[in-house]
Amino acid sequence: MLTILYFASVRERVGRAAEELALPVGVADVAGLLRHLGQRGGAWEGLARIANLRCAVNQQMVALDSPIGDGDEVAFFPPVTGG
Repeated sequence: MLTILYFASVRERVGRAAEELALPVGVADVAGLLRHLGQRGGAWEGLARIANLRCAVNQQMVALDSPIGDGDEVAFFPPVTGG
């Protein structure tokens, strides 16, 4: 089971802050998870196209090609800007 967290504008876009999801067959990395989520349609389709989407696995910043496995926590959030 994966724990998926959505923050800030990503949370607003998909309409939820978190969910539990059984690791889909054939999904081995963050990019694969984004593709799987995009198959839900609607706001989910554009999730992978958010400019500079940031991701973390088990609270460590990672690239989209980073592996994921059962029991991982995956978080998605927009880039943070300062000023």
